[in-house]
Amino acid sequence: MKYLDEYRDPALARRLLTELRATATRPWRIMEVCGGQTHTLVRQGIDELLPAGMRMIHGPGCPVCVTPLETLDRAMAIAARPGVVFTSFGDMLRVPGSATDLLALRARGCDVRVVYTPMDAVRLARESPDREVVFLAVGFETTAPTNAMAVLHAARLGLPNFSVLVSHVLVPPAMTALLDDPDCEVQAFLAAGHVCAVMGWREYEPIAARHRVPVVVTGFEPLDLLEGILMAVRQLETGRHEVENQYARAVRRCGNTAAQDAVRQVFRVGDRAWRGIGRLPDSGLELTDAYAHFDAARRFDVGALRPAEDPECLAGAVLTGARLPTDCTAYGTRCTPRHPLGAPMVSTEGTCAAFHAAGRTADPEDAP
Repeated sequence: MKYLDEYRDPALARRLLTELRATATRPWRIMEVCGGQTHTLVRQGIDELLPAGMRMIHGPGCPVCVTPLETLDRAMAIAARPGVVFTSFGDMLRVPGSATDLLALRARGCDVRVVYTPMDAVRLARESPDREVVFLAVGFETTAPTNAMAVLHAARLGLPNFSVLVSHVLVPPAMTALLDDPDCEVQAFLAAGHVCAVMGWREYEPIAARHRVPVVVTGFEPLDLLEGILMAVRQLETGRHEVENQYARAVRRCGNTAAQDAVRQVFRVGDRAWRGIGRLPDSGLELTDAYAHFDAARRFDVGALRPAEDPECLAGAVLTGARLPTDCTAYGTRCTPRHPLGAPMVSTEGTCAAFHAAGRTADPEDAP
């Protein structure tokens, strides 16, 4: 953003908080879906400044965190193969699998490389025809277009040594699964602005109507979030349940149709496992038959995998908003960003990492 400071103006933030306190008459429960939004809320202390009783529930919107353990174990089995160049965004390297992580594999001599775009992996495949280049394609709808373009480009180049290990997930099915849970406390959602910049917000309209919950498309700066919360509370107080767009500077109802076309050309919707949530129908993307030869899971037979979560880690409950990071007995002691037991502590969008960076403890009086 060229004019970023205006979305961090403390005077405007105080005005929004004053209006929020004047508007809220009940202890509403609002979930922010995106991990980036969680980090802003916690880092700025917004969640602690809300009216008494109002609570933000931190959702499963961290793509690194919801990547299932089986996918991570498969990635490491492939990366350990001779002749493989395994590429990934940097935030995946320290996410623990059942026994190790990609960074440790690289330290042992495996060719694991950080790339800044999947096109870098395509370039590596073109420059190294004698090596198998694999890209770990994870994320929500936000990263799906660039990964689709990489596959399309590799197909145009006719690269037989490029493949992707796909673990794309979709936001609306996860929201529906949370709302269908009889123990769900969520009364409104802040939807992730970057996802909606790609997909628009039409998919949220049936969710708002069926479950009678407000959905507010929201940005990532402090004023974005405060205004998004205020918009959600206004709906809750008046009994409305609509989709509203706070992030008007970046999001339109139809989204980016060119990006959507690229995704539909390469991927199709299918069932997908989510870490902490389980397998959800029609909640992820997989390669279409026309591009199935780029599927690393098909290309590399790694045998039977037996994922084993650390029994002490509460990542699943944290991802669904059922528990806070500070509820975990390992938080901040046996589980830290340098030595994480689970993905939410190491990911840049993980709730545990956000709490740890902000110095949150089980007792707020103990915080530095």
